[in-house]
Amino acid sequence: MPYSMTINGRRRTADVDADTPLLWILRDTLGLTGTKYGCGIGMCGACTVIEGSKAVRSCQITAEQANGKSFTTIEGLGGAALHPCQRAWLEEDVAQCGFCQAGMIMEAAALLRATPKPGDAQIDDAIREHVCRCGTYPRIRKAIQRASR
Repeated sequence: MPYSMTINGRRRTADVDADTPLLWILRDTLGLTGTKYGCGIGMCGACTVIEGSKAVRSCQITAEQANGKSFTTIEGLGGAALHPCQRAWLEEDVAQCGFCQAGMIMEAAALLRATPKPGDAQIDDAIREHVCRCGTYPRIRKAIQRASR
């Protein structure tokens, strides 16, 4: 059955099974590979996208649940320019391997939308459930602080 959703401001249709995760629709059907597959159970945060203004795990949202909703991926976050979080990530030299970074950036963008000037505890709370195997959490915190300015 075809499911319709708005991705990065553009209406898209995916002819997939109802239980197909949004993650696979983004990556395999729409070719938006910036959203990463990490654990597949919503624990690592690599597949984080924004639904409306909230950060969500795309591996946990089915096509049926996504139908009619709007999502932003890392590819659509900044539009034609880099989003402040993307710029801050570069300026703070956050990434090492980079695998988790798209999900972290999406979480940071959602945090700053809800809390424009977060404190360290709010930042730590927002990224606590994201797994960064390289351990760049101090640089991630600095980048979020920079983006908030």
